[in-house]
Amino acid sequence: MDFILSGLIFSPLLAALVVLLLPTRLQQPIKVVALAGAMVQMVLAILLYFRFDGAAFANGQMGYQFVEKLNWIGFSLGSLGRLQIDYFVGVDGISIGLVLLTGIIGVIGVISSWTITKNIKGYFLLYLLLITSVMGCFLALDFFLFYLFFEFMLLPMYFLIGIWGGPKREYAAIKFFIYTLVGSLFILIVMIGLYTSVIDPMATAVQLNLLQNGVASPDAILQVQQMLQQNVISGSELVRTFSIPAMMEPANFIPGSLLHVLSGSILWDLPLRFIAFLLLFAGFAIKVPSVPVHTWLPDAHVEAPTPISVLLAAILLKVGGYGLIRIVYPIFPDAGAYFSVLVGGLGVLSIIYGALCALAMNDLKKLIAYSSVSHMGFVLLGLASLTVEGVNGAVYMMFSHGIISAMLFLVVGVIYDRAHDRMILNFRGLANRMPAYTTFVVIAFFASLGLPGFSGFISELMVLLGGFSAPDVTGMLPRWMTVVAVVGLLLSAAYYLWALQRMFFGKYWIFPELREKVMIFDLTKREYLMLVPLAILAVLFGIFPHLLLDKMGVSVTGFTELVLQNGQEQLNMVLSSITK
Repeated sequence: MDFILSGLIFSPLLAALVVLLLPTRLQQPIKVVALAGAMVQMVLAILLYFRFDGAAFANGQMGYQFVEKLNWIGFSLGSLGRLQIDYFVGVDGISIGLVLLTGIIGVIGVISSWTITKNIKGYFLLYLLLITSVMGCFLALDFFLFYLFFEFMLLPMYFLIGIWGGPKREYAAIKFFIYTLVGSLFILIVMIGLYTSVIDPMATAVQLNLLQNGVASPDAILQVQQMLQQNVISGSELVRTFSIPAMMEPANFIPGSLLHVLSGSILWDLPLRFIAFLLLFAGFAIKVPSVPVHTWLPDAHVEAPTPISVLLAAILLKVGGYGLIRIVYPIFPDAGAYFSVLVGGLGVLSIIYGALCALAMNDLKKLIAYSSVSHMGFVLLGLASLTVEGVNGAVYMMFSHGIISAMLFLVVGVIYDRAHDRMILNFRGLANRMPAYTTFVVIAFFASLGLPGFSGFISELMVLLGGFSAPDVTGMLPRWMTVVAVVGLLLSAAYYLWALQRMFFGKYWIFPELREKVMIFDLTKREYLMLVPLAILAVLFGIFPHLLLDKMGVSVTGFTELVLQNGQEQLNMVLSSITK
């Protein structure tokens, strides 16, 4: 068994243990250990990217690559069967880009944190715990394990904002905590419901001694699934599971269970499966974030220190979109098809509302925070289309936005470090004093607004292509939604060009009250070290999109085929069951 995925998850955790053992006074060694832990994770992520076979079929449990599956928690429940929780991790084309992104941003964040002076040991300890949990989310294939990593992100982020943030850090940290905790509770409710409804056919075959040469063969698994649907297996012999691939297979649902497609269970005039979908969607939409559950994000970004804003925008928000693609749609494709217009509508609302809010901002950091809300709306729109182009665009958008948003928040941090102010109207003509800095700002702004040649253009183009073709290919979205989304691109050009013109061009000028305490100088070597790699990646994946598309294409095609086929079949079954 190849343990590269465990190395990816736990290398920062090992570094955190070393940091924990180091005396507080050894500030430089603490930083070096944190950087080493993040760099090991990045090297493993790059190695995994090159070893990953994008042509392999990745639809279902057997299609995941570098799988590690070990029994973790298991005990008998008597007449209710057996509980089983596995340490189950794997990677496919949907997650490979996010794994690579997490590795890169983890190192960039440590370099950005080099100027932190307050409680250095505690800061880097929490930072390493945070990137451990994010990587775990992107690799976990057991719902219980995913939920542990998902919850584990909450506390480090709360303290990183609440201790090292700005003047209103306590308010922002508590707001982040409450929003995320509510979303987590929604996810927990559905996770428990799924556990009571789904079995692991392989483990059940072992329990029933349906083995060939000591192994549960595909025929044995099929036999278990047939016996399950015929109600000939006693409850005490069932092995219940949190396995996400098992939950994706309708034949693994126990007949008569709450979330079985033919259960006929109704709550608030909706099938229980639809309620479960909405709860999961709400839980992950908070993390995306989608309008109207986005209000925690601008406050968190404004108050968080620059490195934490980078992590929040680049990788933490992607956990929400990833959860929708990995968990929500494959497990409840029927509800995904039924609520496609709702999901697409929220995506379009986020695109327009986020762009309008960004256009009204004078705080550069808030402008970029609202731009994140707007751009993540394209993820929802592409996913709701359920076309190959649209879902490819959604996954590509998460990777591209991670690179570009990290760059955007870093350039905000550069000016804030010098002026301790980021109001757009307080600066003018910065290009005269900071030409190199202005160059990277232009690259970041143009990449984010979708200029051809940058990765943002590729992702937005594919989402729009998927949206326009959806009425004819899948019938999921009306075409007017995509037309409205195009307006968001025009608004993004407006707020970026407005900020660029006001702050960087014309005669050099700074607000009089800032002049005495401002030291304006161009980029340092450390800042070049952070910005140059991100600029190269934004251009590289804009000119050569096949570098990622070839890795994820087969997985995304398998995902759309699975959701479309199972979605229509299960939707008909669910609707027929509630009309009897």
